[in-house]
Amino acid sequence: MKKFVAVLALATMSAMAADYKGYIVDRDCANRLGMLGDVPCAMRCIARGAPAVLTTEDRQIYGIANQGKVKEFAGRKVKITGKANSGYITVDTIEEAK
Repeated sequence: MKKFVAVLALATMSAMAADYKGYIVDRDCANRLGMLGDVPCAMRCIARGAPAVLTTEDRQIYGIANQGKVKEFAGRKVKITGKANSGYITVDTIEEAK
């Protein structure tokens, strides 16, 4: 019974939304810290079809499950509220971070 409760609690936690801060960049430039905040470059690459990702300042990279919600924020620092699953975030809300 304890094992079931622990599994249920873990499943519930993974389904809850969390906040993530970082930069929306294209996947090819996600590991290049110098590219964080380069709006023209990120906009160009994402417009050409490169997948957008969220790169945090501590170098965590998350794929974005619903790309359409983040494209207009290409290159910018953002705060995303959403659910992470297998390295991808499903974005509920996104806003420019301060």
